[in-house]
Amino acid sequence: MTLPSHDRYDYSPIAARPGFRWPQGKGLAVYLGLNLEHFAFGEGLGAELAPGGPQPDVLNYAWRDYGNRVGAWRVMDMLDALSLPATVLMNSAMYDYAPALLEAHRARGDEIAGHGRTNSERQSTLSETEEAALIADATARIARAEGRPPAGWLSPWIAESHVTPDLLQEAGYRYTLNWCMDDQPVWMRTRRGHLLSVPYPQEVNDIPAVVARKETASGFAMLITDTFDEMLEQSTAQPLVMGIALHPYIVGQPARLRHLRRALRHICARRDDVWITTAGAIADCFASQMPHPERTPETDQ
Repeated sequence: MTLPSHDRYDYSPIAARPGFRWPQGKGLAVYLGLNLEHFAFGEGLGAELAPGGPQPDVLNYAWRDYGNRVGAWRVMDMLDALSLPATVLMNSAMYDYAPALLEAHRARGDEIAGHGRTNSERQSTLSETEEAALIADATARIARAEGRPPAGWLSPWIAESHVTPDLLQEAGYRYTLNWCMDDQPVWMRTRRGHLLSVPYPQEVNDIPAVVARKETASGFAMLITDTFDEMLEQSTAQPLVMGIALHPYIVGQPARLRHLRRALRHICARRDDVWITTAGAIADCFASQMPHPERTPETDQ
């Protein structure tokens, strides 16, 4: 029996792959994916603290907006205190809504990655032409503000059409965070070349953990520390990537922030044993050591 396939990558057991290491011979790379999102008022999609009523859903809109007004600034203070970099996964609408927040992350030197225009929409519901325009709009807005286009992309709601990887590669993206099938970067095929998949977590991610599974603040912190300790042990055999996906309207709430700080301090205590970095640096390091065997100057354009 032959099942329908995406044909983006082949099966590869992690125990049978060629070896490589992260900088300074380290086995575990850790990055923080900080989602900065803006939502339409009275329409569109959005995570819910409680079941939403008829629009305008003021409760859930205001809860999400707390992240941009308060939570993101508290998270940034914590990252500064712990000397931690971040990959900022940003809706391009944030440039018009909260420019001061983006200026602060730019001043920190954080990586800015594409995250659509707004999390009120899914690109998977669009035609190919419309989806290409969405990617182009978000990319151009980031490039104007940051002086260069982003290297990485995370779709709002991790929503893809059948051609999303093709469109990202054609738009100049070097890596995607949409696929959570591995603990190492994986080269993906597209119709005009190759795109690197960098692991982005759906377990160590506050939306599935807190919003969907109703994990407590302490439980989410334990999920982070237990994952870190286990992956650090595993990384003696194979180099691994641990991402931590955060949304300030969730983890920026005071009680959750306190437990998150404890978990990140646990990771920082092993700073000499791991590579704490950004998703883009992980993509570049992997590509330099493990280039796709079929890559050519033509397919990289």
